[in-house]
Amino acid sequence: MSKKRMRYSAQFKFQLALEASKGLKTINELASEHSVHPNQVSEWKRQLLEAGSTLFSRGGAGHEREEQEREVALYEHIGRLKMELEWLKKKAGRFS
Repeated sequence: MSKKRMRYSAQFKFQLALEASKGLKTINELASEHSVHPNQVSEWKRQLLEAGSTLFSRGGAGHEREEQEREVALYEHIGRLKMELEWLKKKAGRFS
């Protein structure tokens, strides 16, 4: 039977990576205290040092996706308006 995948909060990842970057305890000690694989602690530490505390928040990815969806919707609306304008120009040409 497989083990259920653990999901850690951004705050937990940040605190554990911060402890690892301080160097007061080894990565293996931290990993065994918190029941996390040492490779995962090393990865979080590397990410923290590269990008800072905002890396672990999920809001950034959702915000980008939301912006892209909004952009697509706006382009569709512009296309519809252009088609209506062309149709109106065509119909108005008959009356002048």
